[in-house]
Amino acid sequence: MPPGITTLAADAPELSAANTGFMLICSALVMLMTPGLAFFYGGMVRVKSTLNMLMMSFISLGIVTVLWVLYGFSLTFGSDVGSVIGWSSDYVGLSGIGVTELWDGYTIPVYVFAAFQLMFAVLTPALISGALADRVKFTAWALFIVLWVTIVYFPVAHWVWGSGGWLFEMGVIDFAGGTAVHINAGAAALGVILVIGKRIGFKKDPMRPHSLPLVMLGAALLWFGWFGFNAGSWLGNDDGVGAVMFLNTQVATAAAVLGWLVYEKLRHGSFTTLGAASGAVAGLVAITPAGGSVSPLGAIAIGVIAGVLCAMAVGLKYKFGYDDSLDVVGVHLVGGIIGSILVGFFATGGVQSDAAGLFYGGGVDQLGKQVVGVVAVLAYSLVVSAVIALAIHKTIGMRVSEDDEVSGIDQVEHAETAYDFSGTGGGSVSRTTAPAPAPDTTAAPKAKKVDA
Repeated sequence: MPPGITTLAADAPELSAANTGFMLICSALVMLMTPGLAFFYGGMVRVKSTLNMLMMSFISLGIVTVLWVLYGFSLTFGSDVGSVIGWSSDYVGLSGIGVTELWDGYTIPVYVFAAFQLMFAVLTPALISGALADRVKFTAWALFIVLWVTIVYFPVAHWVWGSGGWLFEMGVIDFAGGTAVHINAGAAALGVILVIGKRIGFKKDPMRPHSLPLVMLGAALLWFGWFGFNAGSWLGNDDGVGAVMFLNTQVATAAAVLGWLVYEKLRHGSFTTLGAASGAVAGLVAITPAGGSVSPLGAIAIGVIAGVLCAMAVGLKYKFGYDDSLDVVGVHLVGGIIGSILVGFFATGGVQSDAAGLFYGGGVDQLGKQVVGVVAVLAYSLVVSAVIALAIHKTIGMRVSEDDEVSGIDQVEHAETAYDFSGTGGGSVSRTTAPAPAPDTTAAPKAKKVDA
């Protein structure tokens, strides 16, 4: 994603109504991804955890939006401080920004850029929640979001996208968030689950998705919103790069669905709807950092590789014993790594930038940069996220009690259940339903009709 670039007054761009409208639409699409993620995760858990899973995504919309306005945008995209963080007093509270002030070097207002980036900041911690299903206090989760976006997301996003950020200046390519969003969230998920431990009954009790149609709906919303997530990250439509990214998003996702399903059929004997949905998300994750630098053929290769390797990776939790409830590590961490590393192989040098990968005569230079970016973000997010989770766990407590986990976190944390099985729609009569009136035995019997 291109950061702000200082330009001379003589060649400063003018506000483009077309690009501004396009970016507002893309911002709305990215916002839709968070409810889409809520449905995707909500369908994958058991009935007793459905509402909690939905709420873990929705609360991010509330918390991160406020923090972004107060100081998040300043920390992420303010003037660089030591190549690790940003800060601009005009961005605090978004109070010093003119209505028509443009993002440096681009034809869209600063407010539009801030709104677009806000939706990324909202989505990223919501991704983590899928690894923590069934067992985390809602208040602890809300506090974790506050601390995590402040200490982890805002700095990492500055490293990757902020002018002066050390990974950006090194030349690491991350078009729309392979490192800053997906590796960041996936590594954080791993760090937290290593602290809070496994669900009761992990590897013993069946923990199957309660609503696969809900999963497919969520995956469809994610796929749809991802076009704004990816194509919008070029911040305009003037040179065709966003169009390439749009196409590559579709191509890689389709290829990943096929790759996952073929692996699943060969390995387990069936083509499952859960596999199709998971394959789509794996492809979307993998193309996110790479789609602006590869050709459609490269996108197919990235999609197939991500579909197969992510399908293989989701089983690692059973081998190594970490309870990644909804495969955030297997899909987002692994998919983000795959997409980021494969830039170093498949970058053509003719789309987003002139940086070419190994298969296009660029040698190992870009590959080395991509590896540095992956390792740096993974290590920082893993360690700091674990420390944050441990601090919360040792103070207010991160997990619900065993009894509450067994009985159902929805009822305990939200005093609600996802489905009312006691009503008439559930096939039973409500206790408040009045009994049918007794027949009137005092009335005179009706005369029988006699045929002529």
